[in-house]
Amino acid sequence: MDPRHREEVIPVRTDDGGSIGSPPRTTIRSQDLVSLPVLRALLRERNVTRAGEAIGLTQSATSNALARLRRRFGDDLLVRVGRKYELTPLAQGLLDRADQAFDALERVFEDPFEPGTSTREFTLALSDYSLAVLSGALVPILRTEAPGIRLSLEQLSLRGASDFEELLRQSDGVVLPPDYIRGHPGMRLFQDRWVCLVGTEAPVGETVTTDDLAQLPWVSPFGPSLRSSAPPVRQLRAIGIEPRIEISVDSFQAAPHLVAGTDRIAFIPERLALRLIDFPGVRVLPSPLTMNEHLLSLYWDASETNDPGHRWFRGVLQRAAAEAMEEPSTG
Repeated sequence: MDPRHREEVIPVRTDDGGSIGSPPRTTIRSQDLVSLPVLRALLRERNVTRAGEAIGLTQSATSNALARLRRRFGDDLLVRVGRKYELTPLAQGLLDRADQAFDALERVFEDPFEPGTSTREFTLALSDYSLAVLSGALVPILRTEAPGIRLSLEQLSLRGASDFEELLRQSDGVVLPPDYIRGHPGMRLFQDRWVCLVGTEAPVGETVTTDDLAQLPWVSPFGPSLRSSAPPVRQLRAIGIEPRIEISVDSFQAAPHLVAGTDRIAFIPERLALRLIDFPGVRVLPSPLTMNEHLLSLYWDASETNDPGHRWFRGVLQRAAAEAMEEPSTG
């Protein structure tokens, strides 16, 4: 064999100071390091074409890499189930390990994070309401401190908000109420409260009662994936009231259009209601429920906790949220 083409083997030290040179399970090959980004992309995307696009490889190059990885692990890794591919049990176990290995390797070789010169892209998954609250303060901070930073804001409903693990793997953070995600680091961003949005045709006086909430048709802005865990819905069910949800929509900002001029009712956060004082066909009234806090937190994958860029981004989000909360409320 031509020694110029011989594969380099990186020995792994044992606890007693010896080295391991040949057993495949404990040997790190140079090809393994090259294949790590491909493995990670394939496990995340579960699709050869999308994995290639994510790391800038052609479909044929990605297919060849998958074949090599299958030989390396002695496993198919991806298997077709119906019209899509699923991970084998071995591949499922490799997913977190590949993420952690890639993040660690990236941190070894990355340059120190400098906001003023960085061109990094941060992806944040959040509701349209959270976007409305944060964007007014967030965008100016980024433009001033990090003009080269790119920000990708993705609406939760489009990402499948019920699959939190996938959300955290594919974004730098997810903004959700507390208790939606467990076992991952998080921090409180801001606090709002729930109010009632009532259509002008609804037979409601100056205050909304629990009887009104039981009898009137609802617009649910929580979407099917989050509806059952929404605080107003949980409170009503606790007192024996099942909301008559007539329309369900994955958007807080769509709710006023679906309530206006009807007999429907909806719960929305107060800071969104601030923008609806002159919206035709609706009234904004206090909620009759005893617990009206609407808390929102940022969650992220634990592998990002000590990343300098991610720490900076979390700090920027905290400052933007604090600035947004300085605006007056309806109360």
